[in-house]
Amino acid sequence: MKIFHCGQCDQLVFYENTACIRCGHLLAYLPDQQDMGTLEPDGGDLWHSLPSPSGTVEKSYRLCKNYAEQNVCNWAVAADDPNPFCLSCRLTRTIPDLSRAENRAAWARMEVFKRRLVRSLISLGLPLVSKVEDPRKGLIFDFLADPETPGAPPVLTGHDDGVIVINVAEADDAEREKRRKEMHEPYRTVLGHFRHEVGHYYWDVLIKDSEWIEGYRQLFGDEREDYDQALKRHYAEGAPPDWSSRFVSAYASTHSWEDWAETWAHYLHIEDTLETAVECGLSLTPKRRGEPAMKPDISLDGERPTSFDQIIERWFPLTYVLNNLNRGMGLPDAYPFVLSSPAIEKLRFVHEVCSRSAVPA
Repeated sequence: MKIFHCGQCDQLVFYENTACIRCGHLLAYLPDQQDMGTLEPDGGDLWHSLPSPSGTVEKSYRLCKNYAEQNVCNWAVAADDPNPFCLSCRLTRTIPDLSRAENRAAWARMEVFKRRLVRSLISLGLPLVSKVEDPRKGLIFDFLADPETPGAPPVLTGHDDGVIVINVAEADDAEREKRRKEMHEPYRTVLGHFRHEVGHYYWDVLIKDSEWIEGYRQLFGDEREDYDQALKRHYAEGAPPDWSSRFVSAYASTHSWEDWAETWAHYLHIEDTLETAVECGLSLTPKRRGEPAMKPDISLDGERPTSFDQIIERWFPLTYVLNNLNRGMGLPDAYPFVLSSPAIEKLRFVHEVCSRSAVPA
């Protein structure tokens, strides 16, 4: 994530903010400028963005309909865009029943993490279109709550042909932690669900029937293996004892598709976290002659790493710092994973696919 400042008073602001805590100006994320905009009224429902040192230019906007009416968004829409919803909200097709108070809070949290996902996808230059605009290749999200009818089957989080369903119960920290323990997972977050499920979508868009398919099969296995049988085997027998020597997670060992989706999610974890570290100016003391080889160093002189070797070389020392910071606060490790050499090569493959699939802004 980039670092943002108020265009009026230069106050540091978070990506999720809607107003500057110092000067009170309205804030909105401007996806066309990939920056937080500081807004002033322009008459009617229009606002204009203030120029800022970070490069934001003055331009006319409307607030996303979900920002203006529901207060569950903080993105803006270019004034000449006829769609009342922002680029993120227009990807949501179904929301839970808002007559249940807990559903409104859950929906709001879902949108927070979806916006972070969408910003990453835009930043990477990946193709992104709503299923409304492209029914065959588009993406859409359904946020559903478990039915209240006793005995009715619960909503299952998953992906099918560009439709991503996420159970809004995942927005409840206590419920999600309960599920994490039941599934024996070291890590379970709403953002992680988004990144994993969108990985399935991009497999269909970028890998299926493409030039990448043979290289994919060499690393991840043959996706033509019966998926339902593989899933049943995983839940009956668990992951193989040596899964950590080949996969980024135990669940990745289930099937080739899950290996891809888990690796994709990890790549987005790495990209976003490293970008934040670099944008914050984080620089660990470089190793000097005679010092231990594991002395962390992520210094990039403020430049985001571009090659995969740069990315992975800086990821390991950063996770060392992140995990030790969390331990100092009595919290679980922020990144409770160990990446084996085969897992790193799979991450390299994802990086190459993303880099070569990027479209002009």
